[in-house]
Amino acid sequence: MRLSVIIPTLNEEANIAATVENLRTQQPHEIIVVDGGSSDRTREFASAGADLVLQSAAGRATQMNLGAAHANGEAFLFLHADCTLQGGAIAEAARRLEQPGVAAGCFRMRVPLPNRLYRSIEACATARVRMFGIIYGDQGLFTRRETFEKAGGFPNLRLMEDVFLSLRLRKTGRVVVANKEIVVSPRRWQKVGIVRQTLRNWALTAAAAAGVHPDRLAKYYSAIR
Repeated sequence: MRLSVIIPTLNEEANIAATVENLRTQQPHEIIVVDGGSSDRTREFASAGADLVLQSAAGRATQMNLGAAHANGEAFLFLHADCTLQGGAIAEAARRLEQPGVAAGCFRMRVPLPNRLYRSIEACATARVRMFGIIYGDQGLFTRRETFEKAGGFPNLRLMEDVFLSLRLRKTGRVVVANKEIVVSPRRWQKVGIVRQTLRNWALTAAAAAGVHPDRLAKYYSAIR
């Protein structure tokens, strides 16, 4: 199965080159970077290794939908610029999507720091997907092109576009967690604080579940670079 990797970026010059280089070792069908108007050298660094670099209006949903529209793979993997994959992750994603009844999936999260609180965050992330079928973007969401298009792509939201797409995808089949890991940058937890950021995530998700529009909640989730 040909798998296209789509990476939305905004001022990610510190991460994008290493992320693309990591992906190249796994030989995806193509790597597409969609930049949301970076003021640094993100596009320059991405162009050195990506197959295609696109310019878009800012907003992950807009950027990822544009990348999907330009991709020619049979399946998509949406990856954050500050995340890297364990060897063999792309091959496993393709295998999982070939299994009957699987609509989408993600990888097991790993934060590369020893604090035990991170182990709890990792375990909760996996449990959330297995119990509720809800994938966060930093877990590396993968799905078939056909399934993605039937779901309508990412909803045009400023926040939680990954959550609301997951809710659509889980209606069409199983949402699985791959055995391979995705290594997630700890920068947001380091900037905001582990407990504070985790509680903020839970509060925002609960508010959205209660009916508060995600665009209203976006102001409480600032960009961290």
